[in-house]
Amino acid sequence: MAKDKTNYTCTECGGISPKWLGKCPHCNAWNTLVEGVADSSAPTKNRYSNQHQGLAKLSEVTTLSDIDATDMQRTPTGHDELDRVLGGGIVEGGVVLIGGDPGIGKSTLLLQALDSMQRAFDRNAADAAASAGPPQARPAPSGGRAPHAVGKRGGTTLYVTGEESGAQIALRSRRLGLEGSQVKVLAEIQLEKILATLENERPTIAVIDSIQTVYSDQLTSAPGSVAQVRECAAHLTRAAKSSGVCIVLVGHVTKEGALAGPRVLEHMVDTVLYFEGDTHSSFRLVRAIKNRFGAVNEIGVFAMTEKGLKGVSNPSAIFLSQHTEPVPGSCVMVTLEGTRPMLVEIQALVDSGGPSPRRLSVGLDKDRLAMLLAVLHRHAGVACMDQDVFVNAVGGVRISEPAADLAVMLAITSSLRGRPLPKGFLAFGEVGLAGEVRPAPRGQERLKEAAKLGFSVAIVPKANAPKKNDKAFEGLTIHAVERIEQALEVVRSLQ
Repeated sequence: MAKDKTNYTCTECGGISPKWLGKCPHCNAWNTLVEGVADSSAPTKNRYSNQHQGLAKLSEVTTLSDIDATDMQRTPTGHDELDRVLGGGIVEGGVVLIGGDPGIGKSTLLLQALDSMQRAFDRNAADAAASAGPPQARPAPSGGRAPHAVGKRGGTTLYVTGEESGAQIALRSRRLGLEGSQVKVLAEIQLEKILATLENERPTIAVIDSIQTVYSDQLTSAPGSVAQVRECAAHLTRAAKSSGVCIVLVGHVTKEGALAGPRVLEHMVDTVLYFEGDTHSSFRLVRAIKNRFGAVNEIGVFAMTEKGLKGVSNPSAIFLSQHTEPVPGSCVMVTLEGTRPMLVEIQALVDSGGPSPRRLSVGLDKDRLAMLLAVLHRHAGVACMDQDVFVNAVGGVRISEPAADLAVMLAITSSLRGRPLPKGFLAFGEVGLAGEVRPAPRGQERLKEAAKLGFSVAIVPKANAPKKNDKAFEGLTIHAVERIEQALEVVRSLQ
């Protein structure tokens, strides 16, 4: 097989050079030339031509109303938490990119998911064969579906490993209790051989672990380089779209936590998942950052056990304290992760500081903490100028929504005064610079989750207050406030 010609494209101006140069001859930028496969049929200086050509099939121009749009058929993975993040299951021809720290559990979760899917495929195929009767009595196929597009009949799974041997994968499956697993394994890192295997096996879903280990013979750069990762991901994406195979790419992450490789990798795929969690903790979070087939910002919660990762049906229990009695500096809030309301404990510690007091937050925005302290001083008369302030979201969860403002401020005030908040107390709401308490989205769902878990007192924005005589909030006393001063007055009356 003849090797395709390569060229080098400038990431700044899009200029093309036949060989690598330290400085771009077109715009004089340094270290911007990236290797790529040359397009001999249509030479161009567009810097995106080599990256995106062929990702979508060419077709005639069609009016939007004339296109027959149907819901994508989904295949469950056998793990409810993973299905939640994916939007209900895998989609035919979809490409999923999952990244996370080393040892966080990416390969473990995917191996468990493949085994669950393969067992479900085998059961469905056996049931279909039993219900169809003898071969001569079976109806003739109507055609139109590829052999791998199985629906409820059957299918196959493929695990392509570039970091481990087949024996290591087998040992891991035995440690996870996956006895007699029928998942097919391929230990290969050459792209052309992987594509040939996908064409021959035509699995329903294939996992590539990891994309940084795959290389193409058409490029001279080393595996894991920007050119190799981009070109291999582009070929695999084209293969998924043309054949209907769902491909899951495992990606390495940098020390900052972002996916390693070119940013275009996240644009090419359909779904981007991040595996989060502390390796010293048994709990893991899978967060959807991008999803063309479902909602973004969904999370799945897993617990690492001796038999692998298990889904957590009630994640609020993880993020709530186990105190027998209320303690100063602790306040519970209801945060939204996609469509799921979760109760999270916010802890604050205020201690006497030196001439340069510290402001430290874990799981919350540090700059927003400084702003809330200024609002607390200006509009509520609570001064922390000479105090060290530490704020933490329990359980390693990261809260990015401003609805945590009110809970953070009440926790800080409770720690400063040394007086705990009432038992069964929670609060949520955004606080503005003028001291007003703004409503949080989907406040009714937050309150229903709190009432279901037995909370008795809540301080919420006035716009989130439910209607009177609503039986969904029985047992929950709700105090609606408009300003931060009112919230502190309510707390003083309850203490």
